[in-house]
Amino acid sequence: MITGYILFGCILLPALTALAWIDVRTFRLPNLLTLPLIFIGFLFAYYNSSFSLIASILGAIIGYAGFVSLEYVFRRIYNKDGLGRGDAKLLAAGGAWCGGLGLPYIILIASLCGLVFTQMPSQKKKARTGNFNIPFGPFLSLGIAVIWLGQSYITLH
Repeated sequence: MITGYILFGCILLPALTALAWIDVRTFRLPNLLTLPLIFIGFLFAYYNSSFSLIASILGAIIGYAGFVSLEYVFRRIYNKDGLGRGDAKLLAAGGAWCGGLGLPYIILIASLCGLVFTQMPSQKKKARTGNFNIPFGPFLSLGIAVIWLGQSYITLH
């Protein structure tokens, strides 16, 4: 059982690291990495006896639909983009790997880390100049990694 977790972890964690790095550099989360991560999360759920494939599918659907809805509402209110569709796909991947019950914790970790980041002096200076876009992918990646590792630890012990 532990071998499966190690194998899947060797896929998930480097992919999240790559996505975080790419988002920091380009403000993009490529489908080439996010979409396969969703389907590999379904495989993880299928082969993991303590994790339901239904929970994985629902987590992906809820994660994607939730962020797309948030993106739409933000655009309607502020007439500009607040979240990218890549963030929604990455959260769908988080739902696939951690289930729907992991989503609130992923978002909480990502949001708190993003909030701390925005309070750094270099970021406050950017906010004053009006150029204040931050990539959310690194924070989502961190949240997914922390929740998946925590769930894996609890399952294996």
